[in-house]
Amino acid sequence: MGMSSATETLCGQAFGAGHQNMMAIYLQRSWIVDGITATLMVPLFIFATPIIRFLGQEEELAVKAGPISLWFIPTIYSFVVSMTTSMFLQAQLKNLIVGWLSMASFVIHVFLSWVFVIRFKWGVNGAMAAVNMSGWIMVVGQLVYVIGGWCPNTWTGFSNAAFLDMFSILKLSISSGVMICLELWYYSILVLMAGYTKNATVAIDAFSICLNIYGWEFMVYLGFLVAASVRVSNELGRGSAEAVKFAIKTILGITTSIGIVLWILCMAFGNRMAYLFSDDEQVVQSVSTLSIYFAFAILINSVQPGRFRSADDILKEIVDVVAARLKGKAINRLDSIATGAGLQSTVAYVNLGCYYGIGIPIGILLGYVADYQLKGVWIGLMSGVVMQSLILACFVWKTDWDEQVRKASERLNRWLVNA
Repeated sequence: MGMSSATETLCGQAFGAGHQNMMAIYLQRSWIVDGITATLMVPLFIFATPIIRFLGQEEELAVKAGPISLWFIPTIYSFVVSMTTSMFLQAQLKNLIVGWLSMASFVIHVFLSWVFVIRFKWGVNGAMAAVNMSGWIMVVGQLVYVIGGWCPNTWTGFSNAAFLDMFSILKLSISSGVMICLELWYYSILVLMAGYTKNATVAIDAFSICLNIYGWEFMVYLGFLVAASVRVSNELGRGSAEAVKFAIKTILGITTSIGIVLWILCMAFGNRMAYLFSDDEQVVQSVSTLSIYFAFAILINSVQPGRFRSADDILKEIVDVVAARLKGKAINRLDSIATGAGLQSTVAYVNLGCYYGIGIPIGILLGYVADYQLKGVWIGLMSGVVMQSLILACFVWKTDWDEQVRKASERLNRWLVNA
C-alpha cells in the first residue's frame, strides 16, 4: 500500500502536467519494484510458524497460523498489480471503473465464501481460496481495462524505459512503504501489548473491536484522502494554487463534519457498540470503559485527512486559508495532501518519532507501570496520533507552496523520457 502511493504521486503529477505518456512507464516501474519487494517478503509467510512462536504466542496458535499464512502468498502478488493500477487509474480521474471493479470483486468474494465455507465446509482454506480468487479477478479486470484500450492517452504499451532511473522510483517507493508500515505496525504492536494486560483474552477482544470500528470509519476518510492526494498531485503538476486550496478546504470541511457526527454517536452509544461483535458481557463492559477515549480518537482521526497516504510539504498559502477557519484544530489530514507533493520520507520520520518514540512508551507506562491496563494502552495510542497531528500542522504551516510547485516541475522534467 505504501509503496504503491509512489505511483499515485508520480502519475498524479504527470497527469496534471500533461506528461500522460509517462504514466505507463511509472506504472511499469512500480510493478517491477513492488514485485521484487513481494518476493523478498515470501519467506515471512513460509516461516510464519517459527516467527510467531518466537514472538511468544501460544504453540497452538503458531502451528495453526503456518498453513494459513501460505495462502497469503498469491494475495501479496495480486496487491502488486491491483494497488498500483488503482493508483494509476485514480490519478487520471478514472475512479468510477475502480469502484465498479471493486464492487464486482466484493460480490464475487461473498458468493465464493458462501460456496466454499458454508456449502462445501472447507473452513479457513475455503475462505482463503475465496480471497485469492476474488483478488485476482480484480487484477484481471484492471489489466483488461488498462491494456485493452480504455486508457489510450496514458497507456502507451510496455517500454524498456521502465527499467531506466529505477533508483529514483525505488527511493520514493521505499519511503512510502516505510511510512505506511510504521503506521500499520503501530496498531499491531498495540494489540500485542494488549495481550500482556490482565485478563488478556478479554482485553484483546475489546481492543480489536475498537480497532475494527476505528478502521471502518477510517475507510470513509480514506476515500476523501485519496481524492485529496490525487487532486493535489494533479494541481501540483498543473501549477494551480487556487484549485488546490479549494480541494483542501472542501476535504477538511467534509471529514471534520463527518467526524463530529460519528463522535456524537460514539458518545451516545459507546456502551452498546460491542454487541455488534460479541455477547460476552466482560468484553462489552471492557469496550464500554474505552468508549470515551474511542470517541475522541474518532474525532481526531476525522480532522487528519491523510495519515495513510501522507507525506510532504504542504503549502503555506493553503494553511493561511485553512488555519483561519480551523484555529488550532489538528490539521494532520493534510499529510495525505502532502503525498501529492512527494516527500513521503518526511512523514516516515514523523511517524517513527510520534508512534514509537511517544505513543508506545506512554502506552507501556500508563498500561503497565501506572496499571491503567487497556485504558493506558489506548491513551498511548492516541498520544502518538495527536503528536503526529501537531507536528505535521507545524510542518504544513512553514511550507513554501511556490517551492513545491517548482520541485514538482523539476521532478517531472528530470524523469521525463521519450516513451
